[in-house]
Amino acid sequence: MNAGAFGLNVLFTGIFVVVLVSALFTAAKARGRYDVVDVFWGVGFAIISVATLLIAGPTPRGLLVALLTVVWGVRLGVHIHLRNHGKDEDPRYVAILKRRGVLGMYRVYLTQAVIMILVSLPVQAASYETAPIGLLDYLAVLLWVVGFAFESVGDWQLTRFRNDPASKGQVMDRGLWRYTRHPNYFGDAVVWWGLFLFATHHWVGLLTVVAPIAMTFTLANGTGKPMLEKGMEKRRPGYADYVRRTSGFVPWPPKKAAS
Repeated sequence: MNAGAFGLNVLFTGIFVVVLVSALFTAAKARGRYDVVDVFWGVGFAIISVATLLIAGPTPRGLLVALLTVVWGVRLGVHIHLRNHGKDEDPRYVAILKRRGVLGMYRVYLTQAVIMILVSLPVQAASYETAPIGLLDYLAVLLWVVGFAFESVGDWQLTRFRNDPASKGQVMDRGLWRYTRHPNYFGDAVVWWGLFLFATHHWVGLLTVVAPIAMTFTLANGTGKPMLEKGMEKRRPGYADYVRRTSGFVPWPPKKAAS
């Protein structure tokens, strides 16, 4: 790996993403709606991966990593766009505007840009790996496939559940949701552990382990699972029992009902 070239790539993509996010914020401010940044989360990683591929030059590993990242990012972006379409502004952003104003919202956008650069480090490093395709790369693809399946199928199952009038007020505990309360978040984390493995052929790439760790922590203990579950027991009476019998993150057979 050319560590110097990788470092310059991170610098360039960092500046590029901050400019993109700033332009996105300007457009969102003019529109009066800020939840577009959620759609940009996945799409932004796709843009970073393609930009890195163009800078580093195409290699078998670089092309594969870019392809997997684009597929993951575009699917997620489309899913979030369809989920938000026709609905009111996200209450989180309404609250931020009331408490901190427009400047506070811009900080949210910039924070997401910084996190994107951090999490995308393995994708960028993999494009500069020169080792031949080997066992770790095959394992990386396998992990990505497992994670992508959990995330996409979990999202699809939840969308069907929400669109069914008969499910109003009920708890989603079917399909993958029977084994984990957040199959989509679990799948997201596994995807990034898979992408990290592509970068592990060099000690510099090994340092990017901070990316999947940060993503997993955020989803399981940060703004992912805890924030989503906050107040859920009040809105859905059966949620407390669902929590008691169902794994919070890693899929696991549900506990049996107490006798």
